[in-house]
Amino acid sequence: MDVQTFDNVFDALADTPAEAANMKARAELLSALRACVGAWGLPQEAAAARLGITRPRLNDLMRGKLAKFSLDSLVNLASAAGLALEIRIANAA
Repeated sequence: MDVQTFDNVFDALADTPAEAANMKARAELLSALRACVGAWGLPQEAAAARLGITRPRLNDLMRGKLAKFSLDSLVNLASAAGLALEIRIANAA
């Protein structure tokens, strides 16, 4: 039995490096959004309204359901939450 090691869980789950990079970016955005929304201390209805989404959609976000969000939708939610995004580009190791 061969044992494989990976730099992160997304490399293990994804079929391609591009898919792993997308998953990692989505996970980082989702985590930042969860922290931001949690810090608001608002009921879910009010937090959802502030983001311009439904309460069930907010519930998916707060439960960390990564597969339900595209990178594009998370960028839009981050903007609605008042978060500033910075993108860093580096050569792959």
